[in-house]
Amino acid sequence: MIHITDKKNCCGCAACVQRCPKQCIRLEEDTEGFLYPQVDEDTCIQCGLCEKVCPILNQADKLPVQEVLAVKNPDEEERMNSSSGGVFLPFAREVINQGGVVFGAVYDESWEVHHVYAEKIEDVYPMMGSKYLQSKIGNSFKDAERFLKQGREVLFVGSPCQIAGLRTYLRNKQYQNLLAVDFLCHGVPSPGVWRRYLAETYGGYDAKEQSRLQATAGKNSVLLSFLNAKSPIGDIKFRDKRESGWKKYRFVVRQKSASKADQNTVLSSDIHYDNPFMRGFLSDIYLRPSCYECKCKNGVNHSDLTIGDYWAARVTDQDFDDDKGVGLVLVNTSKGKEYFDKLNMTVRKSDLDKANLCNGGFNEHTLAHPKRALFFALIYQGKTIKDAVDICLKISLPSRIKNKTKRLVKGAVKQVLGDAGVKAVKKALGK
Repeated sequence: MIHITDKKNCCGCAACVQRCPKQCIRLEEDTEGFLYPQVDEDTCIQCGLCEKVCPILNQADKLPVQEVLAVKNPDEEERMNSSSGGVFLPFAREVINQGGVVFGAVYDESWEVHHVYAEKIEDVYPMMGSKYLQSKIGNSFKDAERFLKQGREVLFVGSPCQIAGLRTYLRNKQYQNLLAVDFLCHGVPSPGVWRRYLAETYGGYDAKEQSRLQATAGKNSVLLSFLNAKSPIGDIKFRDKRESGWKKYRFVVRQKSASKADQNTVLSSDIHYDNPFMRGFLSDIYLRPSCYECKCKNGVNHSDLTIGDYWAARVTDQDFDDDKGVGLVLVNTSKGKEYFDKLNMTVRKSDLDKANLCNGGFNEHTLAHPKRALFFALIYQGKTIKDAVDICLKISLPSRIKNKTKRLVKGAVKQVLGDAGVKAVKKALGK
């Protein structure tokens, strides 16, 4: 049976939960806000299926990338409503038009993220846009298998570990009607931290009530905060490009609309590196433990396609970069190529060396922030998410002086020698 002794060895894909014939495995949230499987040993029949579908215990050989493409959706409105190049929606439309089913992540009424399926294009729209959280997969693998056995086309989009979990759940059976798409993943932050951040920032967090719960229930209650019923939130975008562009994307929260007149009222709008939750996430303070040693990306999960941001455009393909978003597509299988070739996209061929530039999503090994433990200790003590992030990311005076000096030197070199000179200096220094 599944027994987690080291949390780095569980990615939370829930393949074990869905495959269990006795339904004796459930997911429970730990003190950091992540879900892990717990087995009811009295009901378990020791069939071993949970271990056989675990993507961590059953890793496949890596698939080599066949093609590397920089892409842009020629429909500018669709691209602006997407996080990068607007690749997902055309794929979804193609599958829906064939009578197929699309699986993706959406917000629920509490602004947590769940996987659902859509059979109509209007139900696909909420799946658009990056959601920097680990979605609750529910019974999506079961549902996908049912549709596949019916012979329907299935597009399943998920994180690298979710696609790995889907593959092992299906026992690596090759379904020609399945298009599995993962994305370049930075790692998934704690859903519990997200829940508390929203409650603290937009209503629902009661410090006194939290202290009372913690006194009676212990640390497990620390992240069990919820938005209240009067929460003003009507929309959340982690990657809004309309105000500051693709490269300086914003974390934007809009107000719940009572009428069309106030539907665009903005509650908060921060460039991503200024928003407290995003700062903690991008600094690797509260990623899932398995994300620091990811065992599911870069071809291991056998996705047909991998999508992401082609951040290299600002360096290597500046004429292709209009700051409205350039997507990256890695074609991993012939099936993936067949599907992609059906789409009407603006395409420029690239290579893995370029694609790797400025994109940490390829990294399989990430160092946890040195103050990760301090962060969780601070919120257990009652600090807000914002205050805990500020404390952990506070830069010492010597470091601030060092960083400013580096910026000044880089600026001076660039002014005298240009971008080519900066690259030459970095190369000479081995950076």
